[in-house]
Amino acid sequence: MQLCIFEDIYFDRLEPLIYSRPAYNLVCGISSLRDKIIRAYPGAKVALHTRPYLEAFLIEKNLGFKVNQIDEDVCLFVNGRIIAPENLAEIIPINDSENKIYMSDDNFVAARVSGKKLKEVKNSLNDLLTPANFDGLLVEKVDVPIINYVWDLISYNHTEMEKDYNYLTTKINFSKKENLKGKIYPGAYLINEEKIFIDEGAEIKSGAVLDATNGFIYISNNAIVYPNAVIEGPVFVGEKSQVKSCARIYENVSIGKVCKVGGEVEHSIILPYTNKQHSGFLGHAYLGSWVNIGADTNCSDLKNNYGSVKMYVNGEIVNSGCQFLGLIMGDHSKTAINTMFNTGTMVGFSCNIYGAGFPPKYIPSFSWGGSDSMTTYDLERTIETAKRVLHRRSKNMGEAEEKLFRKIFDLTQKERRKRGYPY
Repeated sequence: MQLCIFEDIYFDRLEPLIYSRPAYNLVCGISSLRDKIIRAYPGAKVALHTRPYLEAFLIEKNLGFKVNQIDEDVCLFVNGRIIAPENLAEIIPINDSENKIYMSDDNFVAARVSGKKLKEVKNSLNDLLTPANFDGLLVEKVDVPIINYVWDLISYNHTEMEKDYNYLTTKINFSKKENLKGKIYPGAYLINEEKIFIDEGAEIKSGAVLDATNGFIYISNNAIVYPNAVIEGPVFVGEKSQVKSCARIYENVSIGKVCKVGGEVEHSIILPYTNKQHSGFLGHAYLGSWVNIGADTNCSDLKNNYGSVKMYVNGEIVNSGCQFLGLIMGDHSKTAINTMFNTGTMVGFSCNIYGAGFPPKYIPSFSWGGSDSMTTYDLERTIETAKRVLHRRSKNMGEAEEKLFRKIFDLTQKERRKRGYPY
């Protein structure tokens, strides 16, 4: 029996973050959607399904997983957009003998397949999977949450942070005496210590305040909280990340590894290798990897009329239903000092935004400019910049990643042309 985490036809609702990763590699809480599914089926042999242009890059980044390849005679396909509940294996058993498709309302959640039907599906792995690939199977209705838009990840973040924290700390099995493993300098102030976990090698400098009254605080190994920073849980800080002096990190913030974070942040997810280390507000936001937010960049997350925030997604205006919704920014994008973003702004992959005033609320990938004018960010220049950025973190851009940049440039050309950018 094999477990295959797949992408379906609605992956593009999660732009711009899905240009450079499968939907299931997005983080909600502390862990990725993929990891939540895998831990629901301990011991299962795992395969990953993705779009063809991501295959080589995914193989390079996910060692140990077969990609677009099923080896077993029976396979449970699970949609990578679900947020796996802890009892997923009870709702959708992996070792049932019956071929079946599982639907949550109109959402395709999973399918267990064997025999002739599995052979047919194997021949379709170079395309996105839909319920039509599993025609003729018995349908069972289940209640499983699924992510439709990026703001769903932000909305679910609080619940998922608590679930992931409980999973991690249960796995570690720490007692109250073992939860403070790192170095805590004199003058640091910890409130509700039993809900604070400080891993080995982490440092909490003098004057820092960690307040876990309303939720846990997890500081990963070799992370640093600098003097006079304030953290109010629930908050997760990834390994080797830095919370800068005088930062105010409020509830429901998940920070990936090797990030630098400062200023005022709340209700946000920041993926690994991203810097937002200076003053400025970020709220109800989702930042991709290798992003750099310039000093005093501010991002509104509430309309003046307190109404529901609308966003431009995949070619159409969508009402999010959220009163609070800030910035969504793709990988490798950057802002200059004093940049301002309106409520519900989406910035694509590898953009460079600067200038006075508010730029457009939808900024296509590979954009260069601000409120006065926008043009296309030259592909060769953006690749060269990305190589420099990776080199600063002792990483190199491989052939698969460079090809990925070029593919994303081609995929997003239509959106730039709609807005009159020169090629």
